[in-house]
Amino acid sequence: MSSSRIGRQVVGIEPGVWDPPATYTAAAMPDPVESTFTLGGHRLAYTSYGEGPRVIVLVHGLLLSQRMHAVLAKALADRGNRAITIDLLGHGRSDRPPDMWRYSMTTFGAQVIALLDHVEVDEAVVLGTSLGANTALEAAALAPERLRGMVIEMPVLDHALLGCALAFTPLMVALTVGAPAMRLLSAVTRRISPLPWQADILLDTVRQRPEPSAAVLQGLFFGRTAPHRTERRMLEMPALVIGHQYDIVHPFSDSGMLVEEVPNGRLLQANSILELRLAPERLTGEIADFVAECWRPTPARRRPAKQRRAPG
Repeated sequence: MSSSRIGRQVVGIEPGVWDPPATYTAAAMPDPVESTFTLGGHRLAYTSYGEGPRVIVLVHGLLLSQRMHAVLAKALADRGNRAITIDLLGHGRSDRPPDMWRYSMTTFGAQVIALLDHVEVDEAVVLGTSLGANTALEAAALAPERLRGMVIEMPVLDHALLGCALAFTPLMVALTVGAPAMRLLSAVTRRISPLPWQADILLDTVRQRPEPSAAVLQGLFFGRTAPHRTERRMLEMPALVIGHQYDIVHPFSDSGMLVEEVPNGRLLQANSILELRLAPERLTGEIADFVAECWRPTPARRRPAKQRRAPG
């Protein structure tokens, strides 16, 4: 999809109809609360930031953990939201069974809905990155009435097949056939002192035992990657789709295609895969505005809107 393609947008209410709550001050911001719940005999970990009725669930990428969204969660909580990050099964502080049949995109989507049940939240906006983006789509397909909106960053859809094969097949082979060497690498990296935040999150991927990570990849390879496009076309909740150019695993064309499929989506172009991690101010502001828009109490009206491009 060309970067000049026009997407569709859900727009908000007349000015003055709804006022967002005041943001927390640094002194008043509640500390993050780490918790767990059990689903299907396995422990799933999550962390809550902030308080209030406007809830957003943030879902991490493949073989990463909820730590990747900690800064964004804090920023959204500072704007008066309750942000909840989750470690999907096989990731982070959640249990990591070595059985490939326990892992699928539909299962991950069900875990997000189970989290909402556990925290007794009827509706939430769900934000996901890469694996988390597809998980958000699965959650929306499973229980559309539970999603107030979706933020889909870097979806992995039809145009990503070759890129995923090139990127993840060697990794799956290394984690499976090369398990003894990967176990040694895991032991060595666990002894490394904490690094700067972004680097330490990436290092987490090799600190873990290789067998469960291999099982995650194998389970995803043998399952569907996302709801079928016929299902995606029925997802009527507002959707903010964030994509970037020059990425074979997360093609910008997949982001554009998704915006064309969902009835109430709009496209936001990032400068690169790193913008939300290293220079997050612009995208964080766009996400926060979208979340606020999703929680406005009166029905949104649809009208065409041009895609927002990265500056420069």
